[in-house]
Amino acid sequence: MTDPSKPDPAKPDTAKSAPPRRCPICGKPAEVRWRPFCSRRCADIDLNRWFTGAYAVPAVEDDETPPEEGGEG
Repeated sequence: MTDPSKPDPAKPDTAKSAPPRRCPICGKPAEVRWRPFCSRRCADIDLNRWFTGAYAVPAVEDDETPPEEGGEG
């Protein structure tokens, strides 16, 4: 039988293992339901920023030019 007063080594103690995350929009503590945000409002603000192009993932251009069709033969 296990002693309930001792922590289970198989389960990490999340309260001590990592500091609470902050909402990337407003800085308030994040809520599990809206993770990584604190509320639906902040999640919607972030989504709107993606839709309007405020955020963008940089594209990598290929240095190679495609081979011309019918050039050799």
